[in-house]
Amino acid sequence: MKNSLGAAALGFQHLLAMYAGAVLVPLIVGDALGLTPEQLTYLVAIDILLCGVATILQIVNNRFFGIGLPVVLGCTFTAVGPMIAIGAEFGISAIYGSILASGLFVVLISGFFGSLVRFFPPVVTGSVVTIIGITLIPVAINNMGGGQGASDFGSMTNIALSFGTLLFIILVYRFATGFMKAISILLGLIAGTVAAIIMGIVDFTAIKDASYFHMVEPFYFGAPTFEWPAILTMCLVAMVSLVESTGTYFALSDITEKKLTEKDLSKGYRAEGLAIVLGGIFNSFPYTTFSQNVGLIQMSGVKSRKIILITGLMLVALGFLPKVAAATTIIPTAVLGGAMIAMFGMVIAQGIKMLSKIISGSQENSMIIACSVGLGLGVTVVPELFAQLPSSIQILTSNGIVAGSVTAIVLNIVFNMLPSKRKQQVHVSVTKSAANHS
Repeated sequence: MKNSLGAAALGFQHLLAMYAGAVLVPLIVGDALGLTPEQLTYLVAIDILLCGVATILQIVNNRFFGIGLPVVLGCTFTAVGPMIAIGAEFGISAIYGSILASGLFVVLISGFFGSLVRFFPPVVTGSVVTIIGITLIPVAINNMGGGQGASDFGSMTNIALSFGTLLFIILVYRFATGFMKAISILLGLIAGTVAAIIMGIVDFTAIKDASYFHMVEPFYFGAPTFEWPAILTMCLVAMVSLVESTGTYFALSDITEKKLTEKDLSKGYRAEGLAIVLGGIFNSFPYTTFSQNVGLIQMSGVKSRKIILITGLMLVALGFLPKVAAATTIIPTAVLGGAMIAMFGMVIAQGIKMLSKIISGSQENSMIIACSVGLGLGVTVVPELFAQLPSSIQILTSNGIVAGSVTAIVLNIVFNMLPSKRKQQVHVSVTKSAANHS
């Protein structure tokens, strides 16, 4: 009984770690498309449910799909801009037609993408994981202030709640042991929310307005339509998501000490493709791995897939129970921000750990890391750098994670995979020497 409660608490901790990121996409897209409150409620609920289904598809390990790692899936932020643009030009039905087509595209190319594992040595994967962690930090900092655009951003109340939550997590992590240490993030979120309730700043309206039960249905927003520009755009988005996911796969591979093969990667990509197809059918979103949960696994030290299965089942249940799901939304943004600093910081620490094994052995690797991390952070801070490029290219350049990842991959090919002139000269000298001696 005690073990079951502990597993449930750890699963719930992962749910809370990804919940805000999961609901943010439907809220942004739904608002941009002018959905009614009822439609927006459906969009959020079905998104949470399919986050659970996508997670379960990924953690299984059968012959056809599933990476078999403790990975949590959620809707990708990379798709937000393109989906809004597609909806504005072709209508909401074209969004889901393009999502459906891109999911089938990912399933078809999954075997080919898995064969590219040699392009992701530790210098690339470590750089990608580090970039992921660094680019997530601004999200945490904005939340610590109360959320970007909040009228009370940076108020003493938000600062006190966020730093109080972070301090509580640090103290628990430092002085607690065993299970209590493993759920330090969860305890910090609870403590921060209780403090906010005492201060009288928690809004319970979301719980009161939500319905008790929700039944999902395919093609809720109508039959999908297929437009080639929209399909091509969403296929590009899907490939970008696979690049992001690859870094997360290797981070979890390093944490769990499970070596990934090309077949494992193919099954992971195929599971993501199936999740995207379901997103198109049930009018949700494209799905990708959530890197914030990597930090939680690193911090808690709990690497069991069973815990993530519990998280997935909880997400599915919440998808049918909007009123229960709404309960998690009462956690103040500042409290979430305090917890995110600890979680996202651990992602950076994992990336540094991966890079520490190879950075001292090669000046070329140092240059790869310098350029990829620098560009990834730079694009995150100044996203308008590539604003003048065509929108189809901006999908690859407007996201810091993707820009840094592509840089790492290309530079690794240049420095470590292409034969250098120096090596060619050495080979020529050795050949001439051998000829002279003969």
